[in-house]
Amino acid sequence: MISKYRLRRRVRFYETDAAGIVHFSWFYRYMEEAEHALWREAGLSIARDITEFGFPRLSASFDFHQPLQFEDEFDIDLVISKITKKTIHYNVHIMKGKTLIATGSMVIACVKKYPGKPMKAVPIPKDIIKFFQIATPASPSKNK
Repeated sequence: MISKYRLRRRVRFYETDAAGIVHFSWFYRYMEEAEHALWREAGLSIARDITEFGFPRLSASFDFHQPLQFEDEFDIDLVISKITKKTIHYNVHIMKGKTLIATGSMVIACVKKYPGKPMKAVPIPKDIIKFFQIATPASPSKNK
C-alpha cells in the first residue's frame, strides 16, 4: 500500500512569468504530476477506465512561501491525508532543498459517468482503494 510520493523536478523556462518566477498556476500542475506518479507507483492509472469512472477535483489550494525560478530543482512531496468512501484527500509540500516553497491540498472524488446524464459520486472501487492508505507522519517519502 502506498501513502506518499516524492517527485523531483526542474523549473522549465515556459513555466516562468515576466518576473522570472514560476507562475502560480504551475503549482497545481506540479501537484497533479505527483498525484499521477503516486498512482503509477501503485500500479494504477488515474484514467484507467476513462469512459466509466472519473476523478474530478472537488477542491485545490496553495499557500506560497518562497518563489521558484528557471532551472531551480525542487521536490514535490505528496501525501494521502484522508480517504473516505468516495474521496481521496492529498497534502503537498514543495521544497527546494530545505526551503519550503509552497504548501497545498487537493480533494478528488470518484464519479461514475452515465451517457447523457450528470456524473454521480460513487464509492471508490475496492480494486483501486486497496493500493492506498493514509500517510502516517513518521513514514518517509519515497525518493524517485
